[in-house]
Amino acid sequence: MSADTLLSDCRVPVLGICAYSGTGKTTLLLKLLPELNRRGLKVAVVKHAHHNFEVDKPGKDSFELRKAGADQMLIGSSNRRALMMERPVEGDPDLKELLAMIDQSRVDLILVEGFKKLALPKLELHRAEVGKPFVFTHDPLIQAIACDDATQLPADCTLPQLSINDVDAIADFVQGFIASWTPVAPAPLGPSCDSVERKQLSVNQSVARILAKVSPLRDTESLSLTEARGRVLASDAISPINVPQHTNSAMDGYAVAHGDADEYTVVGEVFAGHAFDGVVGAGEAVKIMTGAPLPAGVDSVVMRELAQEQDGKVRFDGAIEPGQNVRQAGEDIQVGATALTAGARIGAAEMGLLASLGLAQPTVYRRPKVAIFSTGDEVCAPEQPLKPNCIFDANRFSLHGMLAQLGCDVIDLGIIEDSEAAMIAALSGAAEQADVVISSGGVSVGDADFIKDALAKLGTIDFWKIAMRPGRPLAFGSIGNALFFGLPGNPVAVMVSFMQFVQPALRKLAGEANWQPQLIRAIATEPMRSRSGRTEFSRGVASLGAGGQLEVRTTGSQGSGILSSMVQANCLIVLEEAVDQVRPGEPVWVQPFADLM
Repeated sequence: MSADTLLSDCRVPVLGICAYSGTGKTTLLLKLLPELNRRGLKVAVVKHAHHNFEVDKPGKDSFELRKAGADQMLIGSSNRRALMMERPVEGDPDLKELLAMIDQSRVDLILVEGFKKLALPKLELHRAEVGKPFVFTHDPLIQAIACDDATQLPADCTLPQLSINDVDAIADFVQGFIASWTPVAPAPLGPSCDSVERKQLSVNQSVARILAKVSPLRDTESLSLTEARGRVLASDAISPINVPQHTNSAMDGYAVAHGDADEYTVVGEVFAGHAFDGVVGAGEAVKIMTGAPLPAGVDSVVMRELAQEQDGKVRFDGAIEPGQNVRQAGEDIQVGATALTAGARIGAAEMGLLASLGLAQPTVYRRPKVAIFSTGDEVCAPEQPLKPNCIFDANRFSLHGMLAQLGCDVIDLGIIEDSEAAMIAALSGAAEQADVVISSGGVSVGDADFIKDALAKLGTIDFWKIAMRPGRPLAFGSIGNALFFGLPGNPVAVMVSFMQFVQPALRKLAGEANWQPQLIRAIATEPMRSRSGRTEFSRGVASLGAGGQLEVRTTGSQGSGILSSMVQANCLIVLEEAVDQVRPGEPVWVQPFADLM
């Protein structure tokens, strides 16, 4: 497991204390921890121990309950709590799992004692008398070495060198390590950098190559707000007014100038949409409704529930704080401020915001035009009788639905027969009408060569093998001025491939700025398996668990032809390239369907 994978969920620095037995790891930590505490640092420690260690004693309730069969034993008091979990595993415990159990919101640093073979940043300790070799000579993640005076370091050692007995200097090093630390950016879809040599492209590498070929549309039009839903703003929406327009009351109550008066004389009443004439003097109050402009001479509003009014006089419970329950003019948006930036997709909330500013005719980019077709003599249109040995065409309709969700104009070319002439005619005609052409089927190894020959004659096309499942084959390129995507033929694979590759391209084409797929963490409720070296997309059902955490399970069998699983699911479970199995209770990434399906 790489350092990035191991530390990808850590939000605080992690530093290993690496040494052979007898070097004095614990002895150093007993001196270092008080010094780090004195410097204001809160430190968690993860220690690698022998498999049969005990933290409590026979006769203690916690010990006896655990021995009686409690799989997890949590004991707590007003001062501390301890969780003992029975988790037999072969070999070393899973450090990634142990790090995830630390409450990282309460610490500044995690020190790891042991686990010297794992890929994480480490401080190496060395004593000559122990007679062991150096670790840094074969571990590039060693950050520094702390050794005794008898140690002879190689002449070519460039690491920072510390005295193993100089606790202050080691603490200085630790503080420097913390200051220079940056969190590992999550990369659940694989590396993005094209300089990484691979036999198959990662999902992120493929997306990066595709987006480099996409230029946003430039044609614009002005639409009414209801027509603009789902479209992308072509220019910044600048507010012509303050929001709120006037300083006003945040609730029903009494507007006063805060002071030491015990009783106020009620001199008027003001409703939303109206104003109070005159100036409110000291010892006076105006009854005010939510949203009504604040009268001159007052600076606070006391909620009605804290007031007792009788015979034109009002008293209040409690002190009056200046500015309480008052919304200042321009508090939300000021005149001349950018309310929405160009590249924002207009949804229901954006429609309401634009309407609140009086911007009734936003300028938006035109819709992308997308031509779609299916290939294969075995594919039948669903409105026709099913021929022997054939299947109904599902892919074209799944594509139609996803394209509509993205606000595209769809040109449906139907089913193209298995011939090079028909393919050339369909592709050339589609490229003249559309910004993007999408086919499904005919891009896998072993498929008829006619589609590849047709594409080679009409445009520039690359056929990629992508380290993912489902949806490994992908054709991408251009035909004239149109982008071309050749998606797999299996129904689930075509939807997963569209979600990962076509969606980001269409969003950029439509003018949507800086869009990224939504990926969130959830806890697996069942075991899951994958093949290391590829990204696995499983159909999942995410829901809120009894403990308030997002949990996810699969829909069952994950065959790429089981389209019903996409109906049952509300997300994709993303199993990273470095992961070959997930145990129940471990975190996984999920990609919700909500913004596309």
